[in-house]
Amino acid sequence: MSAPVLRMMGISQQYGVGELAVSAVSGIDLEVSPGELVAVMGASGSGKSTLLSIAGGLQAPTVGEVVVDGQHLSTAKHDQLSALRRRAVGFVFQDYNLIPTLTAMENVTLPMELDGVGRRTVRRAGRDALNLVGLADRGNAYPDDLSGGQQQRVAIARAIIGGRRLILADEPTGALDSVTGEQVMRMLRGRIDAGAAGILVTHEARHAAWADRIVYLRDGRIVDEARREDTDAILAARA
Repeated sequence: MSAPVLRMMGISQQYGVGELAVSAVSGIDLEVSPGELVAVMGASGSGKSTLLSIAGGLQAPTVGEVVVDGQHLSTAKHDQLSALRRRAVGFVFQDYNLIPTLTAMENVTLPMELDGVGRRTVRRAGRDALNLVGLADRGNAYPDDLSGGQQQRVAIARAIIGGRRLILADEPTGALDSVTGEQVMRMLRGRIDAGAAGILVTHEARHAAWADRIVYLRDGRIVDEARREDTDAILAARA
């Protein structure tokens, strides 16, 4: 069995000190393996986005250890963390986070450009990524010239370019209509099935149903967990 791409061990995140201290997440243990998509559900303020941010190395936990693709984040230097995010971790956000002055191709290839990869390799990888999300003919278009669904597909292409090992998606369908949202979920699922590991933060039961496992957070703690064969029961209970 393949080693987990992501390991989170005893993760807690506290903001403030003393009586004003607030725990965003507390005592989180989570592993995600290649080919596995984990959906994280919970009420607003339950710690979902904080968990995702820590998993991707965007912030360090107050307590605990995170290992991504074999790299212990607590001992990684700033430039090592930046390189890990460019090469191994892909983020997909609800608001797309595309740079309006860059074309779709330029947005997709930016992580590899920043990593100093050769231009020919970068262009080939960009074309491949855009082709995978069905936008091979829109590489020269700017974000404002694309629909919301197309912009989200560009964001997915940026998240998977270069064979990213870990895909982290934070409410990636929240701004989309139901049909386009299903298309986006199908694309994310396809990348996971191709060998990446993924975490999907969502409040939509129909999107969580694409996952292999559902983790439910309450007050920063994991209070429920179910695998695909059991997801109907947990989703019905949380509906």
